[in-house]
Amino acid sequence: MTHPLAYRNEEFLNSEAARPLRILAEYLGPMQAFQRQRIADTIVFFGSARLAAAGPLGHYYEAARELARLVTTWSKDLASHGRRYVVCTGGGGGIMEAANRGASEAGGRTIGLNIGLPHEQRPNRYVTRELSLEFHYFFMRKLWFAHLARALVVFPGGFGTLDELTEILTLTQTGKIERPIPVVLYGSSYWKEVINFEALVRHGMIAQGDLALFQFADDPAGALALLQAGIAAEVEAGTPAIAHSRTCRR
Repeated sequence: MTHPLAYRNEEFLNSEAARPLRILAEYLGPMQAFQRQRIADTIVFFGSARLAAAGPLGHYYEAARELARLVTTWSKDLASHGRRYVVCTGGGGGIMEAANRGASEAGGRTIGLNIGLPHEQRPNRYVTRELSLEFHYFFMRKLWFAHLARALVVFPGGFGTLDELTEILTLTQTGKIERPIPVVLYGSSYWKEVINFEALVRHGMIAQGDLALFQFADDPAGALALLQAGIAAEVEAGTPAIAHSRTCRR
């Protein structure tokens, strides 16, 4: 009996032993897609899949859509050999759909990093087909959010949004990412009610200076201005910078 080559053996590739290969594939596959599409860096939008256009909080959907349109229109006018500041989302509905939609309506490429979930989150129809990527591992998906991100806009959301927000804040706070990633929290009333940032300082859980890791915005034009100010030096330099991890020097 002839056994198939290991890399063509589906039973082996889905086995416990091959987990490192599956993890590596979720690193190399997206890298190849980004290289083919000349993606230099991204502006990442996080927010709830539950914030639909027709719902009671539909104004957040429309704000994300408008902000993504503004970001894409601005980025398309930048001189570059690659595609700069491409709108990137988790690929699903709600705020993710809104941001992909706004970027698409502005004529830009837009990324969706989708994740397989029990509720079967499906990629929204506004993600650029060549940049619609599917993940099994949450941590590999989060790596790609951080790896190309030059700035982050976070709309109201639940556990997933909080997880993604605090991941980036922690990496920046601890210096595990060499350059800062400007973070804009959209919807100041929501965020100040959901997270008592001042209480974290008061109880000694974070430093006063850590409050400078993010800013608040309540309208698309204001959010765009904060994003542009946060990455002005890099735009001036004209050099894309992947968010490399800090090298261990021991």
